[in-house]
Formats: sequence, C-alpha cells, structure tokens
Amino acid sequence: MSNSIVYIVLAASILALTFAFIFYKQMMKEDEGTDLMKKIAAHVRKGAMAYLKQQYKVVIIVFAVLAVLFFVMSLFDLQNGWVWFAFLTGGFFSGLAGFFGMKTATYASARTANAARKSLNSGLKVAFRSGAVMGLVVVGLALLDVSVWFLVLDHFVGAEDHLIVITTTMLTFGMGASTQALFARVGGGIYTKAADVGADLVGKTEYNIPEDDPRNPATIADNVGDNVGDVAGMGADLYESYAGSILATMALGASAFATSAVEGMQYKAVFAPMLIAAVGVLLSIIGIFLVKTNEKAGMKELLGALSRGTNTAAVLIAAATFGIMYFLFGKETGEYANMWWQTSLSVVVGLLAGVIIGKATEYYTSQSYKPTQKVAESSKTGPATVIISGLGLGMLSTAIPVVTVGVAIILAYLCANGFHIEFTAVNLSRGLYGIGIAAVGMLSTLGITLATDAYGPIADNAGGNAEMSGLDPEVRQRTDALDALGNTTAATGKGFAIGSAALTALALLASYVEEIKLALVRVGQTTLEVGGDAIETAKASLVDFMNYYNVNLMNPIVLVGIFIGAMMAFVFCGMTMNAVGRAAQKMVEEVRRQFSTIKGILQGEAEPDYERCVAISTKGAQHEMLVPSILAILVPILTGVILGVPGVLGLLIGGLSTGFVLAVFMANSGGAWDNAKKYVEEGHFGGKGSENHKATVVGDTVGDPFKDTSGPSLNILIKLMSMVSIVMAGLTVTCHLL
Repeated sequence: MSNSIVYIVLAASILALTFAFIFYKQMMKEDEGTDLMKKIAAHVRKGAMAYLKQQYKVVIIVFAVLAVLFFVMSLFDLQNGWVWFAFLTGGFFSGLAGFFGMKTATYASARTANAARKSLNSGLKVAFRSGAVMGLVVVGLALLDVSVWFLVLDHFVGAEDHLIVITTTMLTFGMGASTQALFARVGGGIYTKAADVGADLVGKTEYNIPEDDPRNPATIADNVGDNVGDVAGMGADLYESYAGSILATMALGASAFATSAVEGMQYKAVFAPMLIAAVGVLLSIIGIFLVKTNEKAGMKELLGALSRGTNTAAVLIAAATFGIMYFLFGKETGEYANMWWQTSLSVVVGLLAGVIIGKATEYYTSQSYKPTQKVAESSKTGPATVIISGLGLGMLSTAIPVVTVGVAIILAYLCANGFHIEFTAVNLSRGLYGIGIAAVGMLSTLGITLATDAYGPIADNAGGNAEMSGLDPEVRQRTDALDALGNTTAATGKGFAIGSAALTALALLASYVEEIKLALVRVGQTTLEVGGDAIETAKASLVDFMNYYNVNLMNPIVLVGIFIGAMMAFVFCGMTMNAVGRAAQKMVEEVRRQFSTIKGILQGEAEPDYERCVAISTKGAQHEMLVPSILAILVPILTGVILGVPGVLGLLIGGLSTGFVLAVFMANSGGAWDNAKKYVEEGHFGGKGSENHKATVVGDTVGDPFKDTSGPSLNILIKLMSMVSIVMAGLTVTCHLL
C-alpha cells in the first residue's frame, strides 16, 4: 500500500500546529492589564522558565545515560540500531509539548484576568483558546513524530518482518515520551504541591488571609507551580498517553495481520490508528470553536459549554470512523468482509468508555453534585471527617471506571472478532488489536479534551493575578467560577488519561511478546519447542508463546511478578507523597519565618521574599523527583534479568491492575477535596474564614499530592514499565539463554 496515508497524517499534524500558532497569536494580542498585573505575570513566567530549565538539565543527563546504554545494546544485537535515537526524539517532543503549553499559559493568565474584567465569556474564551494551544501542540507534535518516524524507518528497515520491526522500534519513541513525562509529572507535581500546601496551611489556616494574597510569600511559587505541574507536566503526560496508544495499536496491527494472505492488510491495520487520530485533529478544532457561554452562566452552564465542544467532537469522530474504516477495509471479502464496521464499533466502544469515565469523574469531583457537597458538609465536625469522607468517596469512585474499562475491553475484543468469543490464536490477535484501537478512539479528540484540562491552571493563575493586583471582587468571582470549573475538567482529563492507560497497557503486553520474539531471532533462537512441536520463533502465535514460557497463574514466577507490580504502584506513590511532604514542610517553615521576621508584611507595608519560596520549591522538586523516576526504569530491567519473561509479564499485569485503580482513587479524592473547599468558599457551611473552611483547606492540602503528583503519575508508571520491558527485551532473553 502507498504511504500516501502517512502524508495525510503529516498534514493533520501541520494543521494542528498551525491552529495552535493562530490561537497563541490571538491570545498575545489581548491586553495584559495594569502595570501591576504585568509585573506579577512576569514574576510567575520567570519562575516557571527557571524551574523548567533546571528540570531539563537533570533529564538530559538521564536521557544521555540511557541513550548510550541502548546504543551499546545495539552493538551486541540486543536491540536494533535505531532505538537510541528514537528514544531521544520521543523525550524531546514530549518536553517540547510541555514547554510550548507552559509558555502559553504564563502569558495567558494575566490576559484572562483582564478579559474577566469585561465579562465571564471573555475570560472563558481567552483561557480556553490558550488551553487549546496545549491540546493542539500535543496532538500536532505527536502525529508529526509518528508520521516522520514511520517514513524514515519504512525507507531504511529491511524487508523481513518489515512492519513488525518498524512498529516495535517506534515503541522506543514512546518510552522516551513516557520517561520525560514521568520526570515532568513528578517534578512539577512536587514543586506545585509543596508551594500550594505551604501557602494554604500557613496563610489560610494560621493567619486567615485569602488565597493568593500578595502578603503570602508562597503565593508566587504557588502560581509558578500551577504552570510547571498542571501545564508542562500534564502536557508531557497526555502527549505520551496519546502517542503510546497510537504506537501500541500500530504494533498490534503489524503482528495481528502478519500472516494474512490478503495483500496490504498489514499496512491497512497499521495505518488505521494513525488516520483516526488525524481526523480527530480536524474535529477537535471544530469543537474548540463551539465553546462559548453567556455572562450569567453558572457552574452547570459553564460545564455545558465545554461539554458541547467535547461531545460534538466525539460524536463526529464516531461517525467519521465508519468512513475511515470503510475506506481502508470496505472492499475486503472473505474473513475480512465485515472488518470495517466491526473495528469501527471497537473505536466507538473506546469513545463511549471515555465519555462514561469523564461523566463519572465529573459526578464525584464537581461541587455541583452531592458527593463533593457531602465532603464539604463533613467539615462541620472538623478536618478528620473531611479526610475520612474524601477517602471514602475516592474508594467508591473506582467502581464505575473499573467496570467501564472491563466492559470496554470485552466489547472491543468481541467487536473486532465479529462477536466470536473463542480465544484462538487468530481471534486473540484481532481482539487485542480491537482493544488497542479502542484506546485510540478514547484519545482521538485529545485536541479539545486537553484544551478543557489545560485551561484550568490558566484560570487558576488568572484568579491569583486578580487577587494580587487588587482587582474588583466581581473579577475574582468570575475567575473563581472558571477555576472551579477547571478543577472538574482537570479531574476529567486525568480520568481520560488513566482510562486510556489501562487499554494501552494491555496492548503493550502483546507488543512485549512480539519484541521478545524478535529478540530471540536476533540471538539465534529460531524455533520454540511447544508440546513436542518445533515452531518457527518469528511465526509463533501469542498462545504458543505463552505456552512456551509457561505464563499462567499457577506459575509462581508469574505470581511473584504480579506482587512486585502491585507493590510498585504503592511504593511509587509513597515516595512521591513523602517527597511533597518534605518539600512542603520546608515551605511552611519559610512562610512562618517570613511572617514572624519581616516587619509590616501582614499589614501590606513590606514585600515578602517571593524568590526564596520559589527557590525552595525548585530545589525540592529537583532533589526529590530523581529516585522514584529512576526506580520506574530499573525495576522492569531487574525483574527481566532475575525472573525472565514470565516475571516481567506478571510485573506488568500487577502494575496495570493495581496502578489503574489506585490512580482513579487518588485523582478523584483529591479533586473532591479541592472542590469541597471551593463549595464552602462560595458561602456554604460558614463560608471563607470559618472553622468549616479551615477544615476543608486541610482536606485540600492532603488531596493536593493525591490529585496532582502521585495519582496522575501512576498512569505514566504503568506504561513506562511496559515500554522499558519492550526496549530491554533483548537483555532479558540473553540473560536467560546464558
């Protein structure tokens, strides 16, 4: 098949980047407001860029070491020679997506606050279009990298197992993106939550001063943190989710149809996820233009405005998928005669699963619904009951996403197989391809979904700028409405990322098997002995492979791997939570010191030392992010070396199942605590400054690392462990052949 489809994908990436540039230029034309507003925005911008520069210095060292390792592995035929370079480009583009998004956000916050002086709709438009820059940059750069890499490898890779080698090599690009995303999420999350917890615990609960009050020394660091954690970190996070789902499904398509006698089927299966993502870019842009509201809009109206854009894009991509699949598979006959509509249904399943997870997240975290209001009500009896009710809410909230993903996995599998439940080798391969393409469907409208997510921290910073600049209370009321909505959309975005991670990680398990087979061939093991039969390694089915390695629940090595994977989710969260705690403790001590030693600070007669608090967050994040991130890379390598292939598969299964549920729990608990605080601040249960308010502030500070550091990092951990296992497959095989 001609590579003309790849050029369509390349054109879609350029279209996304073009509109991102247009929205950026439109935002920059907006007035930034008063001189004080400009000064505050400049402080935040300077702090954010300084942190990102320090973070990239650490990340570059890690990437250099890993790239050298992969290059050395290629010299010993443990990996092909493109892997080290693919790894670097994946990390580069992931970091670039976060950088562009954060740069836009730091310029947009003051402009959003100034636009909110005119009307709520004006503020929403500036914040949302600025968030759209992040969404379109992420999908644009991801599709650019995927399409260019495919064209390059298609030209240079030899004829034998051509597409399988290409797609498994491209998964290394996904590992680079995941590694960068983990550093960005963990480092940014530690930074922002150390500042946020320090600002809230001392400012709100001890000194009764408002959020973002300029007298609070940690307030600039807090606003910087919103950008480095919730924008740069989130952008890198969803970049790797989006790219990972496409790459994993391409690899599954190459392996599932490798033995097909129908000419071009393997190419079509590889091109399908790329083409769906490309069309999703265009439909996301259409959805972005549909987001607007009126001046008197409340929370439900604002949610409705965003839902109108995202739902329209989702409906359009569902309809377009049938056209895409008919274009690719509509003329096939025989066993593939109905593949076009069967695979389309798998995509629709993924879209519906994403919508259900999003709505469930909204229900459990929005202050418009009873669960979060109940958390706020529990403040009547103090912070302990706020924390208890938030934990209970988070645990209960896991049910709908888990059941939804479980049903989606089964339905996507059945749809791709024409509703045949048999687990034959052919059905298993096609079913896994259906599951992978369902993940692509879930993230196909990421351009607008991420826009609704990225707009939240922009609105949050706009509120901070309005408070510190002394704008009219009406302006702060408008930015608070936008911020509260942003908390809900951010939680929904995390739900999408976590849900897609579950589907993508399952697809990556199958990709791991394919890479192990390639590794066996590279080291000279051309046959597998299964049940007394010699099977050619490269053509062994997934079932044969599992039988050869005795991968089943009765194998104690598999069970040990499952336990290690489950443990990794908790150990990783424990390390990142403690990291936030240590950094926050230093921030609290510094804020208390400044309040007690700088005379006139509480009276507004002296300026706090903002730079000192920024430095504490920066240093804390740089110091604390390294160990948990390195651990996520080392554990899969050591598991492969010590326990072999069965242990690694167990590790990935345990990490996926435990990490998915734990991530949903933490993200939703944190979101509910945050919005419970905002619900009280609106005047319920005593309002701002009351004892009930202080209780919800404590709950919010506990929830901060839940929802912005540990929770969202778990979906990256799940996929990174899979990607590392795939890249290190050659080492695993070699160690157990010696």
